[in-house]
Amino acid sequence: MRKITCLLFIFITLVGYAQISGRVTDQNGQPLPAVSIHIENTYAGTITNENGEYQLKAPKQGKFLIVYQYLGYKTKKVKQLIEKIEKKVDVVLEEENIVLSTIVIDPKNNPANEIIRAAIKNKKGNSDGIKAFNADFYSRGIFRIKDAPKKILGKKFDSFDEILDSTRSGVLYLSETVSKISYKKPDKLKENIIASKVSGKDNGFSFNSAASANFDFYDNYVELGTKAISPLADNAFNYYKYKIEGTFIENDQQINKIKVTPKRNAEPVFEGYLYIVEDSWAVYACELTTNGKQIQMPMINSMTIQQNFSYNQNNKIWSKNTQTLDFSAGFMGINLNGRFTYVYTNYEFEPKFNRKTFAGPVLSFSAESNKKDDAYWNQFRPVPLTTEETNDYLKKDALQTKKKSKVYLDSIDSKRNQFKIGDIIGGYQYKNSFKNWRIEYEGLIKGVSFNTVQGWDFSTSLGFSKSNPDKRTRSDIKAQMDYGLAEQKFRGFLNYYNKFDNLHHSEIIFCGGRQALQFNGNNPINKFINTFSTLFFEDNYMKLYESNFVGGIFNREWFNGFWLKTELYYSERKPLYNHTDYATVNVDDKTYTSNNPLAPDLENSAAIVKHNLVKARFGAKCNFGQEYWLRPDGKYNLPNDKYPTLQMNFEKGFAGNENIYNYDHLSTQITYNRTLGNKGNLSMRANAGKFYHAQNISFVDYKHFNGNRTYVGTEDQYLNRFNLLPYYIASTNDAYFEFHAEHSDNGYITNKLPLINLLHSTLVVGYHNLSIPKRSPYHEYTVGLDQLGFGKFKIFRLDYIHSYQSGHQEDGVIFGLKILDAFN
Repeated sequence: MRKITCLLFIFITLVGYAQISGRVTDQNGQPLPAVSIHIENTYAGTITNENGEYQLKAPKQGKFLIVYQYLGYKTKKVKQLIEKIEKKVDVVLEEENIVLSTIVIDPKNNPANEIIRAAIKNKKGNSDGIKAFNADFYSRGIFRIKDAPKKILGKKFDSFDEILDSTRSGVLYLSETVSKISYKKPDKLKENIIASKVSGKDNGFSFNSAASANFDFYDNYVELGTKAISPLADNAFNYYKYKIEGTFIENDQQINKIKVTPKRNAEPVFEGYLYIVEDSWAVYACELTTNGKQIQMPMINSMTIQQNFSYNQNNKIWSKNTQTLDFSAGFMGINLNGRFTYVYTNYEFEPKFNRKTFAGPVLSFSAESNKKDDAYWNQFRPVPLTTEETNDYLKKDALQTKKKSKVYLDSIDSKRNQFKIGDIIGGYQYKNSFKNWRIEYEGLIKGVSFNTVQGWDFSTSLGFSKSNPDKRTRSDIKAQMDYGLAEQKFRGFLNYYNKFDNLHHSEIIFCGGRQALQFNGNNPINKFINTFSTLFFEDNYMKLYESNFVGGIFNREWFNGFWLKTELYYSERKPLYNHTDYATVNVDDKTYTSNNPLAPDLENSAAIVKHNLVKARFGAKCNFGQEYWLRPDGKYNLPNDKYPTLQMNFEKGFAGNENIYNYDHLSTQITYNRTLGNKGNLSMRANAGKFYHAQNISFVDYKHFNGNRTYVGTEDQYLNRFNLLPYYIASTNDAYFEFHAEHSDNGYITNKLPLINLLHSTLVVGYHNLSIPKRSPYHEYTVGLDQLGFGKFKIFRLDYIHSYQSGHQEDGVIFGLKILDAFN
């Protein structure tokens, strides 16, 4: 029965579709990759693979003119009778004769500049024809690794050994999709993926998407993580030089080949070629390259985008039919390269969109989209697989069957689960890969720190975790323990976490135990930095109290962009005191301050007395304009920088052992991150709140603001702290307003400054304000350089800070080291 079904499927395929296939080579017999092929005056097309092979499906049987287009070669048209039986057509392309004799280069009147000015002037008219459409879309992506190192930083690098050849090279990732897209300028794009295939994963969902391939050089900017300047931008002449290298004739139309060269290589720009059609000034094709230094992605060595457009005589539209993106990257001895191939077919221009067209997910997957068999892919894949790709599918499919077996997984686990004596210090993990659970012991190295309350503090954890990879859910239970050597006290707590729904991101947490906590629950003082500042400078900034607690959290996205979070805790709070005066370096005439942030000079004093309280917190968050992907394994939210995020919180303290500890606290927060074209990114955060019935509440429950006296920063952005403010000097149980803003120029200014542009850094300016009753407003003004480092390690930041409050001024320098949060 199965064989009969297969034969019927093949018969239907042959009747319903007509197809030709073949190979495209140059005059020397060398294969030509990325040749754009389409049926003239239709939107049926394809592209050759890296071996020059292609297959083209016609919408019906009949006589057609097949167009073969490749940059640097003469476009060739071949008449073909396409019937229901597949026909093989090999094509040889000749190099294009670029005519230069009629071009007069005048330094005062560069003809290339006039062509580009005309293209810029007419780009709206040329892009209007493709401003709204439906289309079929195909994508394929491949990542390769070459000469992989055996070790990285002394640790064995064997994650991909099974798929690497003898030179330690091979395919890391291969995937493809077939989808239908709807598009409307400037930024409406909806995609439904009909078929998705990932090599080595029979239930895999590809992350290839039309949105990630939407590079439009008619726009002023091309989104590549940063806003790269298009060679056809309105202000393109501020960034590029142009030179005409020749012309050729196609379909009685003159095509101008324009060389594009950046004026300043440090800026987010391209170099390469634009092909512009004379008179209409439309883009015929482009081949443009940028690199990681230019687009603020240091690991990228190069990235090349090639696009081909075809002209339809019936509607007079030049439309993009094929696109490739080639890249190479490298980091810590790992060298990668790859290609994404995109094919657009069956355009329907000026469709009748309605209000619901672009509602819902911007990307969705059809049912069973990841279960399509080889027969389906052989029918609908417009670009043939190369031998390398075919072998990768076969190899990884076989490996997958092996890797999913209990025998194999148990054998791997048996090797990796071996316990070594050094694991007592470094940590240990016992894993059952077949059942998707693991037990993990954190070790002692990461958990060593020093503070004046506990002295040397040794912390570790022991946890159990179980996951469901198909649904992307998981549950964890972890016991966290620490022991203070000077305090001679053991503390610990248990935490249970369960993410049980990935569609609404539902998660629940239960926890309870005993901890030494910072008075500021945001933990503004990094343990590692506090250890260093305490031992070497006798600046013991971290202030602690003890909490014996039990509580829980429930968090859920109830509908797109709207979250509700509920917290309920009972805690008994106790004061703590210094137990050591040890310092590695004794500073003259300097002693440790007390553990009382309200009276640091009063030894053995306390900010609180023993008390208990129940605290409930209700929070709502709205991500306005949030877009999302919807996959069978869950929902992926996408930020929208056009709109802010708003949070509202109500916190109530009740059931205190004395009524003075009960209170109400209402607060709100707005965050906004906006990309300003190629001028950089503007980020803002504003917090405001008010306490009620809180005159004598515990200092633990005050609103504390994140200060910094260590002159070290650990975050990517300083939007949640003040850089020179003492930690607890402004804590309040009244009203407050807090504002932070930063603008990073993404190299817009620094790339133009001599010598500074050699750093490939970004200029960051900021402003910070804090206003509370009975105190003058506190202001900070900052200017600095981000993305500093060596080679591809861009982990440093340096800022000059000037603070002002009622005549008092202070200056300082903050050294940013972003990896320090890993030690917290």
